[in-house]
Amino acid sequence: MEPAMAWSKDWEDSESIGGDRRSDRRYRIQLDLRWKAIRRRKVQGVGVGRTIDLSSGGVLFDAGQQLPVGLNVELSVAWPVLLQHIAPMQLAISGRIVRSDGSGTAVRITQHEFRTMGTNSERRDLPNGVTRMPRPGNGTTGFGRF
Repeated sequence: MEPAMAWSKDWEDSESIGGDRRSDRRYRIQLDLRWKAIRRRKVQGVGVGRTIDLSSGGVLFDAGQQLPVGLNVELSVAWPVLLQHIAPMQLAISGRIVRSDGSGTAVRITQHEFRTMGTNSERRDLPNGVTRMPRPGNGTTGFGRF
């Protein structure tokens, strides 16, 4: 191998994240979410879960069950930062399930946006500590029809 090729390969290896093939840096953060699996515009299932890690290109989350690979999914993630120190926010994600196994469900993000959820007084806490997001029409913006 030529020296220039060797240097290029060494540099490439040093830039990867622990042998990970993903191009986006992943951040290990656990946030509550709601998911909706969709096939041909029909809801195939809904549930709650928690993120395991996320990046600008994808999210790995615990759905509480295995979900079929290839389905479209909408995620509504409770964001840990208040907008202007007042309004809770959610990260609305659309994507496609690329893997689902015992380690979680991996989604390739096709679209995302931040939305407000209303004030803290409009949120309801469930007994197991999962936060239910308010429904659209209560002075909030929603993601799909959760």
